[in-house]
Amino acid sequence: MADLQPGVRLPRVSGVTRLDHLVLATPHLSETVQLVTRLLGVAPVAGGRHPGLGTRNFLLGLGDGGYLELIGPDPAQPTPDRPRPFGIDELPQARLVTWAVAVPDIDAAIDRARAAGYDPGDAREMSRTTPAGDTLRWRLTAERAGGPGGTVPFLIDWGTTAHPAQDLPEATLESLVAIGPDPTTVSERLHALGAELPVRPGLRNTLLATVIGPAGPITLH
Repeated sequence: MADLQPGVRLPRVSGVTRLDHLVLATPHLSETVQLVTRLLGVAPVAGGRHPGLGTRNFLLGLGDGGYLELIGPDPAQPTPDRPRPFGIDELPQARLVTWAVAVPDIDAAIDRARAAGYDPGDAREMSRTTPAGDTLRWRLTAERAGGPGGTVPFLIDWGTTAHPAQDLPEATLESLVAIGPDPTTVSERLHALGAELPVRPGLRNTLLATVIGPAGPITLH
């Protein structure tokens, strides 16, 4: 997870979308939080629990209103009756599984993407409970079956909820690159969402992010 590799400087996400967050899923949340803290020199803070999904998260700001979400099993919840999100139950170790772009009107963004030839899926309601006991609510899309998992972001609309990146400790997102065997399809879907990102050819779909903290840079993939 922490092998530094050359990256491409991250451009701002274009159009009506912006980078919201990266998702680092892990089967061992506390160990991953400790590792990220040691390698970056800055500690993610507890975000909260996702009721009914069997997960909780920790958050670290990335600058420009974006953040890194570390998500894994929540031992305080019973085992859910369905698989945990982001393939957590099948992961052997932490992995950068996907990313999200924020939109001010998710229904309009879905309509634009569909008109441009890509269906990001319907919006669904989500929530989590913060350590202070507050409930945050948002809407997001889920990637359609058969898509290039992870490299194409999902859409998220926070509505009237205060954005989680506010007041987080921060590292710096230096670069973000999508890699996959079909760069053309990925680029077309990014364009349909109003998001632009470097896309490189590779054997499997993956994301490569370089993050810099007080202790130095790490690469998440």
